[in-house]
Amino acid sequence: MQDAPKNGVLAVQTLRNNIMASTLLASTAIMLSSLIAVLMTSGSKDRKAFFVFGNRSELAFSIKFFAILVCFLVAFLFNVQSIRYYSHASILINAPFKKMSPHHKHHYLTTEYVANTVNRGSYFWSLGLRAFYFSFPLFLWIFGPIPMFVSCFVLVIMLYFLDVTFQFGWVVGVVDEEEHNSLNKDEEQGTSLRHH
Repeated sequence: MQDAPKNGVLAVQTLRNNIMASTLLASTAIMLSSLIAVLMTSGSKDRKAFFVFGNRSELAFSIKFFAILVCFLVAFLFNVQSIRYYSHASILINAPFKKMSPHHKHHYLTTEYVANTVNRGSYFWSLGLRAFYFSFPLFLWIFGPIPMFVSCFVLVIMLYFLDVTFQFGWVVGVVDEEEHNSLNKDEEQGTSLRHH
């Protein structure tokens, strides 16, 4: 929305790439859900041959497969929501501002609204990715509680390093020209007052 001739294409391409990533994750989640559903309904002929610690009953296997199925379905739904918000944002970015309704009953399209829409899409994409991460301990739960515990421990450490940044530096902000000029004038006046 800002400097549309230069950045409009870049914004739409970035949203398109995010939509493609969300589509890939959603397709993978629904495919894995179908695979887990097939494993749940198949016979129990070779399940005893698995290298499994812990409970080997049919009920335990059904609960484990169902938990993995729910996890992948949640990942699918989060990624579909992400696609929805990214698509909506790509439409809003290209909406002609001058053709909007002048009536006060209608909401005006603001950059904050478009940014919130993109942020919501990113939030759902992140949640969908977290559901995929959470599926690893559930998958290892098939082999028993010990592999699941080790996987949970590794996952917590991995998520800690993904969520916490250790780089400290200056905060970069966006300042328009008028604000930049007023800041320069204030600094010049401050230095001239100090010299007197």
